Amino acid sequence: METSPKIPMITTPRLVLRPFTIGDFDTLFKIVQEPEIFRYFPSTGAWSEDKVERYIQYQIAHWKKYNYGHWAVVIRETGQIIGWNGLEYLPDTNETEVGYLLSGAFWGKGYATESAGAAIKFGLNKFGLNKIGLKEIIGLTHPQNLASQRVLEKSGLSFSRSASYFGMEMFRYSTHMSA
Repeated sequence: METSPKIPMITTPRLVLRPFTIGDFDTLFKIVQEPEIFRYFPSTGAWSEDKVERYIQYQIAHWKKYNYGHWAVVIRETGQIIGWNGLEYLPDTNETEVGYLLSGAFWGKGYATESAGAAIKFGLNKFGLNKIGLKEIIGLTHPQNLASQRVLEKSGLSFSRSASYFGMEMFRYSTHMSA
């Protein structure tokens, strides 16, 4: 499985957002086995090896289809993969969501905000002015996930409403694209 050369890398002060490769499998598998990692997700169980492989393949295909997707989030200083971040098209609602998941060892250090802000900026710069009809970027979070709500707010999104996504009630945040 190869990554597309069209997937950009983004460098922030402390992170590199880069395309996933199959070589990321072992590290990503360890992250998705962490207790509580999916506490606020619709499906709270750890991922199987098969699901991790499908996720990586799906993200590479997503980039090819939509010109955006998730990146591997890497600490610049050490090269360590700490999770994922990026934009994903939601076909059920015709929306684009910023999403992120970081290893618990890296919670509370500002990495989620730094990477989410970079992903949102990427989306605004690449698809702003309705170049492809993208009107907004949304963020979704469990109503009890206060840390994720702060990440979305610090990344420039505002609470818009409570709504059902993925079979559960979630808080929806959004930023409107420049017209």
